[in-house]
Amino acid sequence: MADQDRGGGGLDYRSAGVDLEKADRAKEGIRSLVEGTRDRWTLSGLGSFGGLYQVPDDVESPVLVSSADGVGTKLKLAFRTGVHDTVGQDLVNHCVNDILVQGARPLFFMDYLATGEMDEGVIEAVVAGMARACQENRCSLLGGETAQMPDFYQPGEYDLAGFIVGIVGRKQILDGSRVQDGDLLVGLPSSGLHTNGYTLARKIIFERAGLSVEDKIPGTTETVGPALLRIHRSYLPSLGPELERDSIRAMAHITGGGIPGNLPRVLPEGLGARILKDSWQVPALFQALAQLGDVDVQEMFRVFNMGVGMIVVTDPDEGPELVARLRDRGEGAWILGRVEAGEGVELE
Repeated sequence: MADQDRGGGGLDYRSAGVDLEKADRAKEGIRSLVEGTRDRWTLSGLGSFGGLYQVPDDVESPVLVSSADGVGTKLKLAFRTGVHDTVGQDLVNHCVNDILVQGARPLFFMDYLATGEMDEGVIEAVVAGMARACQENRCSLLGGETAQMPDFYQPGEYDLAGFIVGIVGRKQILDGSRVQDGDLLVGLPSSGLHTNGYTLARKIIFERAGLSVEDKIPGTTETVGPALLRIHRSYLPSLGPELERDSIRAMAHITGGGIPGNLPRVLPEGLGARILKDSWQVPALFQALAQLGDVDVQEMFRVFNMGVGMIVVTDPDEGPELVARLRDRGEGAWILGRVEAGEGVELE
């Protein structure tokens, strides 16, 4: 009988921890953010039971490509710092990159945000970040769900997940089948940890090193909060034009599992990859994490992206020109390695 309510008077939803009036105000607060991402194919507005989106008619033999993901324990950094808009951008950009590697451009995005208590300012900040990223990636924030679960999440905490749908012509799908022995690997830099490896990074920074979010990371010019909250970048602006040129044979988004865990996913059976570790300078943030946590180099490459956010596979004759075009767009691309007979990834 310990959990039985012994107070007098009638109960309502607010007394149980769910404030419907706050939820309604939060929805009104984000309405203009959502409306700002609409395009000519968006048929529904905020408040519909389901989002309506017309399949564009400018793609031959259209194929829909979908993906779902979250931000992981990077959210813990948002809770510690009080900065909540960047994780919204992280979520959208991560999902955009996941379908980009199959040759797709995004059409619409939907989110799920669950919280213990309704903080209207936090909700609006998270959605503002998602809306900003949707506008930058030219996709519609079609809808989502905000759930109040006071018995499930601690005060001040929330969880965030997203779902994206994109489109690609059937003949333009990138599935790795065109990859050949001798193809070049072109690396595109990450902006930081992106959205992976934060459980280990937080243990190193906050427990092993005893740093706070305001402290400077040894060996770098940055403080902990901004360094770990740097936005997971989208590669669509840089690589979209290359999809139009048909210069890409495959792409790998370097997320959880690092290069060894992600690059083999787009290589045909019988082919592996040789990565030239001396071809780029591992950013100071990763070097600091390795030193502070005494983490083995193989483990670092297995957990973190190590400064490589996207890998493009291309014809060896096309590689140098591809790098030059990417650099002309302001992208810090370089030849990272090559495809060769075998299996897995060898770090040379």
